[in-house]
Amino acid sequence: MNKLTEVQFQTEEQARKFLEDIRWHNGIVCPHCGVIDEHYRLNGTAARKGLLKCKDCRKQFSVTVGTLFERSHIPLNKWLLATFLMCSSKKGMSSHQLHRILGLTYKTAWFMTHRLREAMKDPVFVRQLGGKNAIVEADETYWGNTRSKTIEKRKGYEHKEKIFSLVERNGDVRSFHVSHVSGETLKPILKSQVNKDTHLMTDEFGGYKDLDQHFAKHDKIGHSRGEYVRGKIYTNTIEGYFSILKRGLIGTFHHVGAQHLKRYVGEFDFRYNTRKVTDSERTVLALQGIAGKRLTYTNVL
Repeated sequence: MNKLTEVQFQTEEQARKFLEDIRWHNGIVCPHCGVIDEHYRLNGTAARKGLLKCKDCRKQFSVTVGTLFERSHIPLNKWLLATFLMCSSKKGMSSHQLHRILGLTYKTAWFMTHRLREAMKDPVFVRQLGGKNAIVEADETYWGNTRSKTIEKRKGYEHKEKIFSLVERNGDVRSFHVSHVSGETLKPILKSQVNKDTHLMTDEFGGYKDLDQHFAKHDKIGHSRGEYVRGKIYTNTIEGYFSILKRGLIGTFHHVGAQHLKRYVGEFDFRYNTRKVTDSERTVLALQGIAGKRLTYTNVL
């Protein structure tokens, strides 16, 4: 079956019902006062579709109030289709391609994709990675060029954006856009995001020095000596993730500004962390993240 022909993508009414089932599967909740199932629908000719009124606080609301979709003039079914396309594309969906598929302007499609990346982004890492008998790999990678094209190309990575990632084997990945790569910036992230009972694996970068004093075990792989695997000691899992990330950034998006890089990386983290579910299930998970994440042009730019 062609997923793009599913009912929620066809009309606004069907899309609204689909979103209501996701957001309010345990009962309709008033976003203003939080009361559950104390409402009635406004079906008059003057009322817009999907409008409800709370019996408790007497305020009106709909399924999009308090979400990324609030006050949007874009048809809701197009929002859902855009979410599905972004969630089902392993290397991402560019705003240019989305504007051609949905028949919207490029500016509108660009803003939609940034809103949806906010839905995919994990706002708070409530659980540390790793734990007893668990292995976490840590590594950094580089993207783009912060120097002017007129300046002679230099060796090294200071002119590039820095991305630091942690991945638990058979588990999740977490990535961070950092200002520079050093023990000063990386160690606080490691100590806050990784359980101290974890077996940590890194390369021989000096910024990872003395981490064995904080974690149960810390092994290093000697990439500078041409060493990439030593038994179960390797960082190939995180390197594999970086491969997907780089292919998407280079092949799909081509150029990503430093101010937006954290959202793009968050999108790839989300797809990696939901790799074991179907595209439809991943779309539902993304839609569950739209609440409380209003994003205006002011804080996108």
